[in-house]
Amino acid sequence: MRFKFFALAVLFLFVTSAFTVPSFGQNPVPRLGPNPGLAPDTTADEDRAKIEKDIAKKANRERQAQLQRDADNLLKLANELKQSVDKSSENTLSLDVVKKAEEIEKLAHSVKEKMKAN
Repeated sequence: MRFKFFALAVLFLFVTSAFTVPSFGQNPVPRLGPNPGLAPDTTADEDRAKIEKDIAKKANRERQAQLQRDADNLLKLANELKQSVDKSSENTLSLDVVKKAEEIEKLAHSVKEKMKAN
């Protein structure tokens, strides 16, 4: 019963935090300052800004794809944990159940850190 609660709590925390994370596209990428001693070139600045924006978009897409893969893996592991707990009795605690719970905990922590990395 204790592991069911743990698995459900981890899954709940992950799902609720996934909906409260701000969009990755909202934070602007810091722009590099102009080179001292050189004449300002507005087209070069515009090109640089466009390149920086494209790089930020690509990084955000990659981060989102990785978070999606991790979320899918978390769901799979939580389901496996539930099945393992359902198979065990009140007098039997499988080492596999403990290992799965630890794996879920590590993956959930990793996902949380990736979300904070923005």
